[in-house]
Amino acid sequence: MDRTVDAVNLAAAGGDLSLWGLFMQADIVVKLVMIGLLGASVWVWAIVFEKWSSIRRVNRDADGFEDRFWSGGSLDDLFEAEGGNPTHPMAAVFAAAMGEWRRSVRVAGADVSHTSVRERIDRAITVTVGREMERLERWMVFLASVGATAPFIGLFGTVWGIMHSFSAIAAMHNTNLAVVAPGIAEALFATAIGLVAAIPAVLAYNKVSTDLARFAGRLEAFGSEFSAILSRQSEERG
Repeated sequence: MDRTVDAVNLAAAGGDLSLWGLFMQADIVVKLVMIGLLGASVWVWAIVFEKWSSIRRVNRDADGFEDRFWSGGSLDDLFEAEGGNPTHPMAAVFAAAMGEWRRSVRVAGADVSHTSVRERIDRAITVTVGREMERLERWMVFLASVGATAPFIGLFGTVWGIMHSFSAIAAMHNTNLAVVAPGIAEALFATAIGLVAAIPAVLAYNKVSTDLARFAGRLEAFGSEFSAILSRQSEERG
């Protein structure tokens, strides 16, 4: 009976089960795992907000540009206004296609219906779409990596913490639950932090990937339509 009371008193003295207490009592390796996972979680949320803002902005800019593009105005005037220094992906696609068309006609004196000229325009569009999407997709690999590895990193901290706790329990020669619980709780806290980092990362990666794929399709569709317009204009000139 006295040994049980002593174990309970020992746990009460050194077994703070608050989140901060669990962190402070954890082994140094487990602490490093927790700190790394918390840092990854903060960075994940920073990326999420940046991607949300970027996708919303490029879609809004694309809406405005398409309104101007389909308004019936001169393409040359639109190119002079936005082609020199495009500020968003759709304007960049327009500038690349229009610039290639102008160079081809000026140099070759040919019309854009020629196969090689159309291929150069299509290639310019494809390269520009790829470059713009690569810029928008920055940090997506980090989201995927955190989503895939954070639970295992947290599990590593848990396993290490449990090993450390069992070693301490063996040294105390006491397996009372009041003695075992704080050490186990510290170890499991690492897994919880791993899940806190991984779950938002996976959800954000899936959502952002879908939105980016949709926007990439929108750029490609615009590029195809614009290439067809240039072909028709060339045929009319001929």
